[in-house]
Amino acid sequence: MKPIITSLFVVFTCTIGISYKAVSQRTKQKIDRAVLSDSLVFKNLINQYAQSIEQADTVLASKFWAKTHDVSFIHPRGHEHGWSEVKSNIYGMFGTIFTIRKLNCFNEKVAVYGNVAMVEFYWIFDATFKMNNNSIQTKGRETQIWKKVNSEWRLVHVHYSNMPVNVEGQGF
Repeated sequence: MKPIITSLFVVFTCTIGISYKAVSQRTKQKIDRAVLSDSLVFKNLINQYAQSIEQADTVLASKFWAKTHDVSFIHPRGHEHGWSEVKSNIYGMFGTIFTIRKLNCFNEKVAVYGNVAMVEFYWIFDATFKMNNNSIQTKGRETQIWKKVNSEWRLVHVHYSNMPVNVEGQGF
């Protein structure tokens, strides 16, 4: 009788182990697909964001920005509060100061926490000034916070800064 019980125990243990591994692999595949899906969604949103900056297009921007008083945009020249300030002071500035704008975003990192997501990336901005036709290139990095509102991702916060400073005694 003991050999039968031992054999059944071994079969049961192996079955549980195989089932656990299969479930674990399916769970990992679901997570991997979700991460890939999130990455593609946010890659598209970042592309829309870049296009809205390049065109100084508040109509396009209004499709992904939350249009509330608590959105914010921190940048080296200031801090905008609310969609109306972002719309007039960020998009208005790009449209007023520059004739040509190209925003190239790269090295995107996405972390989704339920209905909130954090997106980080680096960028290169090439533009031409309206007043004298001179070109400018700036480089920086950006963090964006997105919130899911009515099943759609909305941009609620941007913080951008220059590239890291590697000179001793600077960047504090």
